[in-house]
Amino acid sequence: MTFKSNTTRGLIAATLLAGAAGAAQAHTGHGTSSLFEGLVHPFGPDHLLAMVAVGVWSVSALPASRAWQGPATFLLALIVSATLGMLGFTVPYLEHGVSLSVVLFGGMLLLARRATVSPAIGLGLIAAAASLHGLAHGAETPESGFAGYAVGFLFTTALLHGGGVGIGLGIKRWLAERSGWALGGLGALLSAAGLYLFGQLAA
Repeated sequence: MTFKSNTTRGLIAATLLAGAAGAAQAHTGHGTSSLFEGLVHPFGPDHLLAMVAVGVWSVSALPASRAWQGPATFLLALIVSATLGMLGFTVPYLEHGVSLSVVLFGGMLLLARRATVSPAIGLGLIAAAASLHGLAHGAETPESGFAGYAVGFLFTTALLHGGGVGIGLGIKRWLAERSGWALGGLGALLSAAGLYLFGQLAA
């Protein structure tokens, strides 16, 4: 396999991931009181990009035996904060924070192969970002439909994390020693997508 084909595959994966931001609105426009609606909700670009990025970061910045910790941290913080959101807890400019979490994850990918950000700090940032996403999920959910909706968005979130893990493993396999360059490019694209989503909210 040539370097040219490897690079092409990596760039295609990165472009598809970042391009998802332009393919959908920030939210899917569905209800929030059933399992199916929970399954669909994370495909809004702000949620989708962040969740996939967690998987990519986890296999890129953590030891192989600890790669599960990124998705697990996100899922745990997501369900706790979604429950709080359903009960009425919120923070100012929540949707803006969700969009900026995509920028944060882009920055984390840029630094994924460097020792400047420790795994513990990275996991802490994941938990903080997941809390914003969870509050946004929970705030939109009536208490009567929360259980089914929560199961749905947790399941889809786990699948998106798995997709990110697959992308991260593909980058490591296809680009080998040039994986740092690919992660940097992917991080830059993610940050740009997050800034675009933030700009749409601020407009």
